[in-house]
Amino acid sequence: MDVPYDLTSYIRVLKMATTPTTEEFLQVSKIAGAGILLVGLMGFLIGAIMLLLPGGGV
Repeated sequence: MDVPYDLTSYIRVLKMATTPTTEEFLQVSKIAGAGILLVGLMGFLIGAIMLLLPGGGV
C-alpha cells in the first residue's frame, strides 16, 4: 500500500467532485425514500404473513 499515492488519488477525486444541484438532490432523495418505504413494506408484509400462518407467531 503506497500511502502517498493513495492520498494524492483521494485528493484528485475530491477536487473533481461537485455538490449536486437542488434538482439532483431531490431526485436522489425521492429514490432513496421510495427504496426505504419499499423495504419497510416488504418487512411488514412478511411479518404479517408470519403472524397469520399457524405457529408462525411463536
